[in-house]
Amino acid sequence: MTTIDQPQEIDTGTTDLIATRRDGVLTLTLNRPERRNAMTPAMMAALAAQLHDAETSELVGAVVITGAGAAFCAGGDVKSFNERGGEGGPQATVADPARIANQQSSQRATVGRIYQLAKPVVAALPGGTAGAGLGLALAADLRIGCPRTVLATAFAGVGLSGDYGVAWLLNAIVGPSRARELMFLNERVDSVRALELGLLNRCVPEDELPGAAFELASRLANGPQAALRAMKVNLLNAGRLDLEPAMDFEVGPHMTCGVTDDHRNAVAAFVEKRTPVFSAAWRRP
Repeated sequence: MTTIDQPQEIDTGTTDLIATRRDGVLTLTLNRPERRNAMTPAMMAALAAQLHDAETSELVGAVVITGAGAAFCAGGDVKSFNERGGEGGPQATVADPARIANQQSSQRATVGRIYQLAKPVVAALPGGTAGAGLGLALAADLRIGCPRTVLATAFAGVGLSGDYGVAWLLNAIVGPSRARELMFLNERVDSVRALELGLLNRCVPEDELPGAAFELASRLANGPQAALRAMKVNLLNAGRLDLEPAMDFEVGPHMTCGVTDDHRNAVAAFVEKRTPVFSAAWRRP
């Protein structure tokens, strides 16, 4: 068995995204703390590339996405929008079709991939999480915050309708009525209310956030990988299939898990009253 004690740095091609891998956990850190980790094309391209590689890498069992400094992600860089006379430029009266297509591609490769990634994704939110940054967080399977965490849709405040899946994800997580309230009124949601609404799964002291996120992701990375992948597909199907088709689909993966060594070892551990050890690929010599 091989255990990596120190994080291994991965070259992302930009300082806007830091990637490290440790004990089967890939940590992706949005890194523009001076601008509250507002998105840049370089950041989003690097994020998309790292998520794409994580999908098939045997060295990655789970992913953590977080932000450097006192924020998770402010979404689009509003200061940059203002400097160029608005998101679409000062003279434009019609949205550029090429820019629409480029952003559609970026959204699918980031929020879309996080949401459907075949491995668990944990979002650790050290502070402000707004706009498109909220979309990145909501797409994760689990979200951990701290008392400083604040969430906001932010779009109405700058005269935009919203992107990066925020409306869809809010509707799925908090329901239509709350989603409308959060989108229309653009009110800041503190960590206490975020827990109540289900926007956060856990809240820990600020100094414990990185460790808590890694511990949770490491637990998942060391879990039964085939079963967790199938669970995520089942949960996705719960939002797009009726009950009977969803149940029919579940049976094949469930029975397939039933012929794995992980399953056999786990049931033996259950009978013997010990903790099972699963065969996470990243731990193989």
